This record gives sequence, C-alpha cells and structure tokens, in this order.
Amino acid sequence: MFKLIITMSINKQTNNSLHIRNKHREGYDLKKLQKSNPKLKSHVFINDFKKESINFAEPEAVFELNKALLFSDYKIKHWELNKNSLCPAIPGRVDYIHHIADLISEDKLNPKKGSKVKILDIGTGASLIYPMLGAQEYEWDFIGTEIDRESIHHAEMNINKNVWLKKKIQLRYQEDSENILKGVIYKNDKFDAIICNPPFFKSREDNWKSSTKKFQNLSKNKETPTVQNFAGHANELWYPGGEKAFITKLIYESKEFKDQLNWITSLVSSKDSLKPLISVLEYHKASKIEIIEMKHGQKTTRILAWKW
Repeated sequence: MFKLIITMSINKQTNNSLHIRNKHREGYDLKKLQKSNPKLKSHVFINDFKKESINFAEPEAVFELNKALLFSDYKIKHWELNKNSLCPAIPGRVDYIHHIADLISEDKLNPKKGSKVKILDIGTGASLIYPMLGAQEYEWDFIGTEIDRESIHHAEMNINKNVWLKKKIQLRYQEDSENILKGVIYKNDKFDAIICNPPFFKSREDNWKSSTKKFQNLSKNKETPTVQNFAGHANELWYPGGEKAFITKLIYESKEFKDQLNWITSLVSSKDSLKPLISVLEYHKASKIEIIEMKHGQKTTRILAWKW
C-alpha cells in the first residue's frame, strides 16, 4: 500500500545522500560563508585533516554557520532567533522541502513553483526555516502556525526584515495547545501539503538524556558539562508520548480536514514509530502512504506522507 523512496547520492565526490537539487551536496565553502557572515570567522579552525571546520558542539558556531548559509544561498538579509530556540541545520531542512516538491509534482524534473502552491507549516518556530527555504527555492506561499507567542514575535521580525517574504508567508497563532490543525485551518483554505517537524521527546528528562549522549559524542569528553548545540523550547522538543503520539493526533485531525488537504507529511526520527503510525493510516483507509528516507551524515530520518 505504500512505497519506500530512498534518496541516494550519485556524485562520487560527495559522501552524503542529500537531494539532487540540494545546494549543499558538495559540502561547505567556508571562505565564501565567512564573507557572507563575518561573525563565522571566529569559529573556524584547521582540523586534523588540514581543512577548515567549525566545532559542531558549540551552539554559537552552529548558529553562525547556518546564518551564513541563509545569507549566502537563500537571499536572507536578517535572521535572528529568540533565546533557546532550535537552530535548524539548513542542508537537512531544505532536503525536506525538495522532497515535498517531488511529492506534489507530477513531473519531478520540473517541480511545481509559484504562489499557486500553498503549504502549511505546523510549528514554524522563531526560525521560520521551512517557509523561508520553500519561498526562495520554489516561490511557494506558506502559512506557518505556532503555539508560542514569543516565537511568533521573532518570526514576524524575520519576515519584516526580509521584505520579499511579506508576500510569501503568513503566521497563525494556535491558541489551543490541545489541537494541531483545528483553529488554524480556515474554511476556505486549500493546501498542497502540510509539513511538520514534530517534538521528538516524551519529556524534559528524555530530551536531556539524549542530549548528554550526543554532546559527549561530539566533544569526545565525558567529563565536560552538557551543552545542547541546537537548544530548543519545550514545545519544540517534547510532547507527551513523543513524536508517535503527536503524529497520531495529526493523522486524526487531518482526516477531519481531508477535503482541504492534498499531502499531509511529517518528519519521523525513530524508525520504531513508523509501524504503528502506518497501522493507524491503513486502519483509517488512507488512499496513499509513502515513506521517504533521508540520510544526513550518520543520521537517518524519514518523511511519512499520506493522502485521504
């Protein structure tokens, strides 16, 4: 009933599996990036392989790198986050956008572009990352939803200081934290796709345990106090029951709006979450189910997509 699509790199000079249209398949040009964002310079060093790199265990270095990518490759002039917001890794985020373009386009060689394509981004965050990337790469229009007022405020600032985004992105505040789609999809809305990067962890403790392990792997020093190199607010990081519970709720709510939606998609971090989620979709007779696997370095994540 569903098919598995695995992205594969066809360029022998790369060691990743980023989407064929991803601008970052060849890695980072740190000299170019330092010109686009001079603040990155203080974080660049020569590694053991005699190449320029940054310390990915340092939150500020990761932030300045991703800001440089936005400035250099995506026509963004201003990008700031509120304190402790998630700092998204641009190559992986734009991969999601490219796969959505393939999903909604009959001809993948000529993906749909322009403002006739409407995308709903659930939990857009202060970074506004998916709408900014999708607006730049494909000229799509976006509605971004958010339950955190401070994140909405910073997202608005990022829009206002990048004037061209004002015509491409609208924000909607989700007043009821018990709902995902109810209250933010209006009567006359029609969306080509929903995108969602759901909270992964079940609790603050679950988040901290995973973060400690990740940080120790990055720093190579188990005695160093843990620092999250990606930060994140509670609503961005954990949800009762974790991603499986959140996506299950999204499945049920999307069914209520099926006449207004084309593809509904969500990132799924844990492979173990897939089987029960697919079972829910099959039980409720989703007309199409697809799993798109994405590999970014050592990390594998998946896009679960369905139609009613």
